[in-house]
Amino acid sequence: MDKFKKQYRTKSTRLQYWNYGWNAAYFVTICTANRKHYFGEVVQGEMQLSDIGRCAEKCWNEIPEHFPFVILDGFVVMPNHVHGIIIINKPMTTVETQEPQETQNIASLQPQNKFGAQSQNLAAIIRGFKIGVTKYAKSMQLNFAWQPRFHEHIIRNEESYLKIADYIQTNPLRWQEDRYYQNQELENTLCKPIMK
Repeated sequence: MDKFKKQYRTKSTRLQYWNYGWNAAYFVTICTANRKHYFGEVVQGEMQLSDIGRCAEKCWNEIPEHFPFVILDGFVVMPNHVHGIIIINKPMTTVETQEPQETQNIASLQPQNKFGAQSQNLAAIIRGFKIGVTKYAKSMQLNFAWQPRFHEHIIRNEESYLKIADYIQTNPLRWQEDRYYQNQELENTLCKPIMK
């Protein structure tokens, strides 16, 4: 493991050669801290959302309002995670320059980032989504936290896209076989959000 400022850090799972601001379809999974069941429960194969689960769904659907170059596709809120497909679809001029016009003059004065503007990539999109849900939780005095990282997969062809879309849509039906499934009874007693 590498060290940064004398502390161990986990190596990134991101592809080193890939710019996550590039146009592509991305399958993302974002988990709650310790996989706690904040977002509701699965009842007979259907997700029953809690208040914070409904907020997560709302914040997800609002992503294109904050990032107009984003198209959303399949999405599901599960008890302790969300799955979704984010399509980055920037106009070609933005993709080619990889840098907003207004920052080009000052860019030479700052350390160069080989991946361009960091407000226009997948990490910025996910960060904005997580902030929206966290702000709601704080305003409602809910005991809530996200896992620090998220998982992403670049969707490379139509076959993969269709499999992932089906996986997302049918996720509640397969909840007990899901890798994120934990004993719901135990989780619900230990990890309920603090309600007013």
